[in-house]
Amino acid sequence: MHAEFVRGDGYCAPMATIRALVRRPGPRLAEGLITHIERVPVDVGLAAGQWQEYVDALTAAGWECVEVPPIDDCSDGVFVEDTMVVFGDLAVIARAGADERRPEAAEAERAVAAQGYRIEHISEPGTLDGGDVLKIGSTVYAGLGGRTNQAGIDQLRTFLEPLGAQVVAVPVSKVLHLKSAVTALPDGTVIGYEPLVDDPAAFPKYLAVPEEAGAHVVLLGENRLLMAASAPRSADLFTELGYQVHVVDISEFEKLEGCVTCLSVRLRG
Repeated sequence: MHAEFVRGDGYCAPMATIRALVRRPGPRLAEGLITHIERVPVDVGLAAGQWQEYVDALTAAGWECVEVPPIDDCSDGVFVEDTMVVFGDLAVIARAGADERRPEAAEAERAVAAQGYRIEHISEPGTLDGGDVLKIGSTVYAGLGGRTNQAGIDQLRTFLEPLGAQVVAVPVSKVLHLKSAVTALPDGTVIGYEPLVDDPAAFPKYLAVPEEAGAHVVLLGENRLLMAASAPRSADLFTELGYQVHVVDISEFEKLEGCVTCLSVRLRG
């Protein structure tokens, strides 16, 4: 195992190699589930190119991308983050809140186990999607809403508290997942598009951003952020705060309530 450090969103990364699990979009992507937005046509070919650009951006930033085998029968399989929660050397395999998505977890579990993680599972009656979990240091916020229930959060707490985590449930009713509403900057400041955040006061440090997609960032290391091209005013705000911003076009995934965080699982080495 490599030595680790914890960034503002709580992912544990080695001092040299950092890895991310990714999964290619399948042919049924346009059939993906939506909950809070109206369905519009998705260009599957364009989405495949955007996914590759996302992976290339991670690689260019020094990440090693590990592909989880594709799952063509699951329209939402590309949103691989929802299959698990990683903390320290543990991967908690999710039990998706949508029945149709539960087959996505098996190959993702095998992939993360191959990276050396211990495994635990959310079990019935618990449901939990990885996109409902925001890690900031040792604090783990879990979104209680449409896809993640109280039993799932209670089980997550049982698994993570022995590792030093504090699991805090927060309400989610306006968006699909907690990280559809908020993520965090490297200093631990939670960022959110206020009309979609149930309770901004739940977070000790909070910054409102001017666009919905501006609430979604992936921490690339040091002061670098990866975010969607659809939030230029938010990108300007982060640049003014001293961050290096790298943008990718993920328009076809945004049509399915996807964002930059849900297209990968960020790992330590």
